[in-house]
Amino acid sequence: MGELRPLGEHLTPESRALALALRELFEGLEVSVRRYAARRVRDAGTFSRYLGGSRIPPWEVVMDLFTDVAEHRGMAATPDAIDLVRRLHRTAVETGASPRHAVEVLEQQLAEADRVSRRSTARGDALGDALLDRKHRIADLEVRLNQLEAEWSAERQRAERLAAANLDVTELLHERDRLHDEMTRLSAQLHEAQIRRDEAEQRCALLERQLDAVEHVQQAAVAVSPAAPLAMPKVLIVDDQPDNLLAMTAVLATLDQELVAVPSGREALKALLDHDDFAVIIMDVQMPDMDGYETAAHIKRRPRTHDVPIIFLTAMGTDPEHSARGYAAGAVDYIGKPFDPWVLRAKVAVFTGIYLEQRRLAGGR
Repeated sequence: MGELRPLGEHLTPESRALALALRELFEGLEVSVRRYAARRVRDAGTFSRYLGGSRIPPWEVVMDLFTDVAEHRGMAATPDAIDLVRRLHRTAVETGASPRHAVEVLEQQLAEADRVSRRSTARGDALGDALLDRKHRIADLEVRLNQLEAEWSAERQRAERLAAANLDVTELLHERDRLHDEMTRLSAQLHEAQIRRDEAEQRCALLERQLDAVEHVQQAAVAVSPAAPLAMPKVLIVDDQPDNLLAMTAVLATLDQELVAVPSGREALKALLDHDDFAVIIMDVQMPDMDGYETAAHIKRRPRTHDVPIIFLTAMGTDPEHSARGYAAGAVDYIGKPFDPWVLRAKVAVFTGIYLEQRRLAGGR
């Protein structure tokens, strides 16, 4: 069995801890990296970087490793062991700063949103077929009832016999009413499925735009000359809760950005008067005196700040009513709390990267 490559240099403590845990698991298989990569149909170099700490593997790669070790030893891993590695993996993801990993996170979210869209579409088709069937059955019952009513009016002599058979008519009416109720329920379910599909499609489009932006920023970063460094972009954080300001500042602190945190919409407008070089604004919606929607409207009315992107971060949820109002106010994204720290870092990195690229191009003219 070949020796593992040494751990990568300049690793964060979190990445180093995860890499050591993965190496301990892998050594339990007693095979070489190349042989295991061939077994799992993976790239040996990429898997070696996972074990060296220079790349953070997707969680499914870690679970495959647990499964293979359990099969080799004839003993399943304990829940505590899996939970420990899961925490190490989450911490490494949250503290990592790899643009490539940002792409992987967004691609996973894109895949999930696409799965929701496809499932919602299939669900909508099934509900539509069921709804059409109920409509046909109701129409058939209506025809039968009309035939009975025509017979009652045309043949008075049979009125008593038809009255004696009134139980059959009553059952038809009950059946029709029941189908009407079922049709209403199916219509509501179909509407809900269509809404979920539309939401998933919108999220797919947004994630695709963000992936394009990440890749564009990566390509632009290669072309930037190191002899002409640009000043750090500013990020404005607006939230009336001190704990939220502290949490968001901690999440974004390791990025190459200058963070400005204010507790209200009025303070945000004042900060924008003092500085006109903000790359992005992260703003809570629910704030006293002036909420996020009203603050965004003031920002968009000012020519100097009209083009500054705004990301709403709120505990109000991401249902269509709230998100539609946020986008109408001029937001470029709408994220619900609690939020994924790495995703927030990735989205902020996209807009600050775009801002730096625009400044570089403007300086070149």
